[in-house]
Amino acid sequence: MTTSAEPTRSQIEPPPVEPAHAPAGTYTFVVVSNRLPVDYEEAEGGAVTWRTSPGGLVTALEPLMRSSHGAWVGWPGVADRDFEPFENDGISLVPVRLDEADIENYYEGFSNDTLWPLYHDVIAPPSFHRETWEAYIAVNRRFAAAAAAVAAPGATVWVHDYQLQLVPRMLREARPDLVIGFFNHIPFPPYGIYAQLPWRKQILHGLLGADVIGFQRSADAGNFSQAVRRLYGYPTRGVVIDVPTGENGESRRVIAKHFPISIDSAGYEELARRPDIQARARQIRADLGNPKTLMLGVDRLDYTKGIGHRIKAFGELLADGRLSVEDVTLVQVASPSRERVSTYMALRDEIELAVGRLNGDFSTISHTAISYHHHSYPREEMVAMYLAADVMLVTALRDGMNLVAKEYVAARFDVDGVLVLSEFAGAADELKQAILINPHDIDGTKDAIVRAVEMPKRERSRRMRSLRRKVAENDVAVWSASFLRALTGGAAVPAGIPDDLDLALHSIAGAKNLLIALDFDGTLAPHVDHPEDARAIAGTREAVQALLDLPGVRVALVSGRALVSLQHVAQPQSSVLLTGSHGIEVQLDTPEIELNLLSTELEQLDTLARVLESISGGIAGTTIERKPAGLALHTRLATEEDGQKAERQAREQLGDQLPALTVREGKNVLEFSVRSSTKGDAVTKLRQYTGADRVFYAGDDVTDEDAFGALRDDDVGLKIGQGATLAGYRVRSPHEVTQVLARIAALRAGQAQ
Repeated sequence: MTTSAEPTRSQIEPPPVEPAHAPAGTYTFVVVSNRLPVDYEEAEGGAVTWRTSPGGLVTALEPLMRSSHGAWVGWPGVADRDFEPFENDGISLVPVRLDEADIENYYEGFSNDTLWPLYHDVIAPPSFHRETWEAYIAVNRRFAAAAAAVAAPGATVWVHDYQLQLVPRMLREARPDLVIGFFNHIPFPPYGIYAQLPWRKQILHGLLGADVIGFQRSADAGNFSQAVRRLYGYPTRGVVIDVPTGENGESRRVIAKHFPISIDSAGYEELARRPDIQARARQIRADLGNPKTLMLGVDRLDYTKGIGHRIKAFGELLADGRLSVEDVTLVQVASPSRERVSTYMALRDEIELAVGRLNGDFSTISHTAISYHHHSYPREEMVAMYLAADVMLVTALRDGMNLVAKEYVAARFDVDGVLVLSEFAGAADELKQAILINPHDIDGTKDAIVRAVEMPKRERSRRMRSLRRKVAENDVAVWSASFLRALTGGAAVPAGIPDDLDLALHSIAGAKNLLIALDFDGTLAPHVDHPEDARAIAGTREAVQALLDLPGVRVALVSGRALVSLQHVAQPQSSVLLTGSHGIEVQLDTPEIELNLLSTELEQLDTLARVLESISGGIAGTTIERKPAGLALHTRLATEEDGQKAERQAREQLGDQLPALTVREGKNVLEFSVRSSTKGDAVTKLRQYTGADRVFYAGDDVTDEDAFGALRDDDVGLKIGQGATLAGYRVRSPHEVTQVLARIAALRAGQAQ
């Protein structure tokens, strides 16, 4: 490990306001990545053309960018050249200039000679140089400035990968109105490794500028959260990190969660079904002498990919006589990568020497042991290779995901072929029916290869069918949609009180009898992983008290929680009216809770509890919340797949056993009640009880739509966060709700004077 000197603690500053290179503030969705999704081509005579780069990210985001007036910010791949913004294949592209010094220091230096080896478990030693770090800051600032210049007010900006980890914070400082997401396509290392980075706190500070930070694996997200706890001491709860804003002790919620990336599986299968590609696959086998077994490795030439380990294992199998060169051929595609970096130049020499030595020892006149190719191929040729290969070898020593494994599976529409997959690749978390290996264990890798070669057809088909189902169900479109759902689930609403809402508050504040009805979770209190930990944000109690002190105003909490739970977390003033369990429970100016369940309903509750507890007990991350007239299945802590599985099982089993149950779906929760009631019923009951002529209702969930539907034309409904709604107004978060309540109190008090 090399270092030039003790580094200074460089400060990360917001990007300077630079002249916009595109129409300022016009794009509602902006993607920022190191490279634009195009390749530069200059024809004879100097004519410039741009060819769309094939890739899963482009495939996933292309439709969204077209439909949402999006722009892509990135380097066009040509050094020392300025390009004006342009449109290619329906996507607006905003080029960022990099000169040769930037490429040497920011890209080849800090990004790929410091961060890449560090984040890949120090398989190769990282270098720490202050000059490359300063270049990294400068280039990140340039990307942030370009994104800030073209993003519309309140736009969503999605920043990608390790080269741009400072951009989220720079954007937040320059444009606090933006919704910012970041996705890390490579691993995030354990704290013991990450802590070696001299600028470890600055990188975390940069990333925490995002609203959502995505990782490939759950372990990566956990490593990041641990680093935040160790270096900053910020509280973390599951996937949530509370980042102090420095404003009256308030904090901003950041989500750090795994969103495993995938591929355009349907596109790969479509290619594989083409007759010309199938004919090419047959030709590849024929050109190689029609071996009984064709094994394939497809990698960038990188020390993280385990190419040398793979060649060593194959060579020993040939030497041991467990495989024969007459029967088995290995095709190794090693596409060029970072060829100006010394580590990669040395790796190429090492791999080519190993291939030459093995071929010299074992090849015959008619059969070559390894067919080695140090160049890239178009997608059509790769799909033909996937179809030709009986065994796919993915032996990465450390990999964020490894999409080659998924591409192989997607191409095998014939439900054949065997995938040998390193457990250190992110794909191993999903592709459990592959033969999983530890590539450092050469003997174990050899056994796995022999097992793959000798695997019976029935077992090959069984495994591949399962793998294909997994890849098809979780393709790249599902990945991008799940990330953007998390990102825009509320953050995309501008902060503060909108002008039209403020006008409505002026009107409603003058009502003779005013009812302020409020949901609790997600409205007065931020959502948390454990419901018993929920608390209203600072200032809420004071705002409610200010309303209670005014004549003609009643305040009510309308919650899906059981009243006992609501009283515990909300700790309401004695004069606050309470309804719980979606209106089934009521407490109106008396200490008694109104609830009378029939004996048949109690029997249904017992059956409901037995079914849900059985489901939850078998699926990690799910919990059961008991309510007086029902139960709720919470899936917030489960993976998206497991959460959907639990809810599906609950619907199916209870649909058979208790078809008359009332079922409500909320945010990561599925509720079952033995008595039918809604928040709309609760609002109607509260209106009648209080004699209110105007009602203000605030809520954030699907279940609050019943309450919005019960409002009259002159009432005010306030939705917290994004999503389709019957409410007439919208704010960003519980912080704004507290501001709204205080505003109503101030307006009413002023009108009374």
